[in-house]
Amino acid sequence: MRNFKSFMKEEDGMGTVEVVLIIVVLIALVAIFKDSIKKVVETILKKVSTNANKI
Repeated sequence: MRNFKSFMKEEDGMGTVEVVLIIVVLIALVAIFKDSIKKVVETILKKVSTNANKI
């Protein structure tokens, strides 16, 4: 019984699981909002290139 309690208190693998879950959520958000993200990035790049020509 003592070994089981120490096993339940052990948290060594929790960091890896948390990082994997965060990555999965980020990938899902990118997949859902792919078109919106693409439009925003294209708009920003157009503004940057336009302003770069003014310099």
